[in-house]
Amino acid sequence: MRRKLHYLNLNILIPYLLLVVFGIILVYSASSVILLTNGFKPDFYGVRQAIYAAVAFFGFGCPFFALKLEVFRNKKFVLWFLLISLILLAFLVLMKFFRGSSAAVNGAVGWINLGFINLQPLEIAKLALVIYLAYVLNKRDGKFTYGHVWQNLSHPAILTGFMMALVIVEPDLGGTAILFMIALVMFSVSGVPTKLALFWLISIVVGVLAVFFLVIKLNPKFLQDNYQFQRLLSFLHPFALERKGGAQLVNSYYAIHNGGLFGVGLGNSMQKRGYLPEPYTDFILSIAAEELGAVGASFLVFLLFYLMWNIMEVGIKATSQYNALICFGVTTIIFTESVFNIGAMLGLLPITGVTLPFVSYGGSSMIVLTACIGLVLNISANEKIKQAKDDNVA
Repeated sequence: MRRKLHYLNLNILIPYLLLVVFGIILVYSASSVILLTNGFKPDFYGVRQAIYAAVAFFGFGCPFFALKLEVFRNKKFVLWFLLISLILLAFLVLMKFFRGSSAAVNGAVGWINLGFINLQPLEIAKLALVIYLAYVLNKRDGKFTYGHVWQNLSHPAILTGFMMALVIVEPDLGGTAILFMIALVMFSVSGVPTKLALFWLISIVVGVLAVFFLVIKLNPKFLQDNYQFQRLLSFLHPFALERKGGAQLVNSYYAIHNGGLFGVGLGNSMQKRGYLPEPYTDFILSIAAEELGAVGASFLVFLLFYLMWNIMEVGIKATSQYNALICFGVTTIIFTESVFNIGAMLGLLPITGVTLPFVSYGGSSMIVLTACIGLVLNISANEKIKQAKDDNVA
């Protein structure tokens, strides 16, 4: 453990810690007025976010950093972790069918209430999928030649598809897209021929756009009362549909406009006072843009991409295929969540309910993402130790 600490990657740890600290401050700022108005302590969500961060760091981040990497490569660990995530996702599906709309939040059944925390199985599934795919694809390294690609990818592809099916039933389109992106990226960097990987990517993009424009063009009646479909229409016509679901995006625009370059000051946002729904979760970056300005919000985005860049660098330099795949998978989680959240805030992408990594309020997300960071720091330290040994031998 002491040796690993000597090789701790500060280029990953420092931006992670800064994002978490900024997140706690912004969660408190974005939620305090609403809480006070409703008769609660103004620091309720801020304190809980700080507790989540501490539990995540000491209970998951540190152990994931301290454990031997062989633990995560162990077949029993991989399969049990994957099985638990699938059971939790299946439980949500059962909740949807047996409890119906009474179990739904914002049109989806995505949480299991444990009292002290609302457990979000999707967050666990993301990390479980990364570890599973890294294990399987590492075992099949060198076998992805033309004519043998599907033979070697069929089992992980089918399992990923099953996991995505469980999530889309909730329904959670954002979560389904994140799982899909994890699989696509990890398949593509595992040794699949480049031309084939590009063909997959282009085909998928064209297919998604075709379905998107077809649904909008036809505007089917059976989707008129669907919450996700209304979000899609609101993305296209936010001001025309402000009273029917466009209020989030419209007020996000107002928040960004109000903030200008340097913001109105921490705690002085107007949009968090009941105008912008979910100000401390989905749209926390809008509040950051209003209070800290474009400069402050851009700094948060910079920290996220700086963190991703350094995780990618560890993966690129890794001497082990397994280590590289883990790093690419973790980067995909953070990147996809960031793009979906920032895109929704700016009106460039439909609102999917995806939160901003390390910054938005949420215990499950904080714990899993911190575990991801701990695992990457573990890989980085081990790679540096191996490099030091090789240098000494040379």
